[in-house]
Amino acid sequence: MKPTTATRARTLLRDPVVIAAVIAILLVVVGGILKPGFASPDQIVNMLRVASFLGIIAIGQTIVVLSGGEGIDLSVGTVATLGAILASRTMNGSDALLVPGILLAVGVAALIGLANGLGIVLLRIPPFVMTLGMLGVVGGLILVVTGGVADGRAAPSLVQLVNGRDVLGIPGILLVWALLAVVVTLVLRRTTFGMQLYATGSGREAARLSGVPVGRVTVTAYVLSSIFAALGGIAMVGYSQQVFLNLANDLTLPSIAAVVIGGTLVAGGVGGYLGSAIGAIVLTVLTSLLTTLSMPEWARIVVQGVVLIALLAVYGRQRKLRT
Repeated sequence: MKPTTATRARTLLRDPVVIAAVIAILLVVVGGILKPGFASPDQIVNMLRVASFLGIIAIGQTIVVLSGGEGIDLSVGTVATLGAILASRTMNGSDALLVPGILLAVGVAALIGLANGLGIVLLRIPPFVMTLGMLGVVGGLILVVTGGVADGRAAPSLVQLVNGRDVLGIPGILLVWALLAVVVTLVLRRTTFGMQLYATGSGREAARLSGVPVGRVTVTAYVLSSIFAALGGIAMVGYSQQVFLNLANDLTLPSIAAVVIGGTLVAGGVGGYLGSAIGAIVLTVLTSLLTTLSMPEWARIVVQGVVLIALLAVYGRQRKLRT
């Protein structure tokens, strides 16, 4: 029997991606009521611009979580900061050195991700422990590279890409983010790697028996996580134009929260990037709203935690998340 329109509507309203999107819209509406100007087009564009940094970092986090095996990457914040530092020091305000700066940052990040993946696959170190240890290692590398003093400047073209509005009044970074979202979604849904990733996340032993190269897929997931973290850090440099020693360190937990809010199963094998992108928007709009209301930092953290718990309750997936 074909599902009725009402059944399809109920199913759609239980979709975590739809729920997250509705929450994002409601936050904007509530913000507009409480603070005139909060929901203005310019303000919405600015919030989306800030959300893009977290959204790009969350791409890699989504891939790692989908790979299962308690997959999580706690090093993305410091990797993003290191990528930003390497890129900004290399380009140092020159468009001619923009590409070398990006390539250097992405290359180093890929090596860090490779180390994470190999440690998890070959040494059987739990992802939580491996990436937590790497967080400390990368933090030390940042001090070695900078000597405790961050310097370097973003290239003008990078600043224009992030802060300008060259295409129909839309910042270029939003177009880049949208393009990345489409590409990542196609890779996850339409390629062999994507199918192997979901199979690995759904059940490693079954995937291995089916001929899926579980180890290679897992290592690739962590390499991609670090690469997207570095790209997110580079985008942040374009926004701030200068780099700081802790530029993106605080984005690790929000990147995980964005994935969870977007409906990706923490146990792996279920979910996708569209939900994570909307999750990044929800967190950014919520933070902007609480900041606009002059709420102290401790209160903002509490509210964000309560929202995350409430969403998990609404999804009704707590039992699955623990398995």
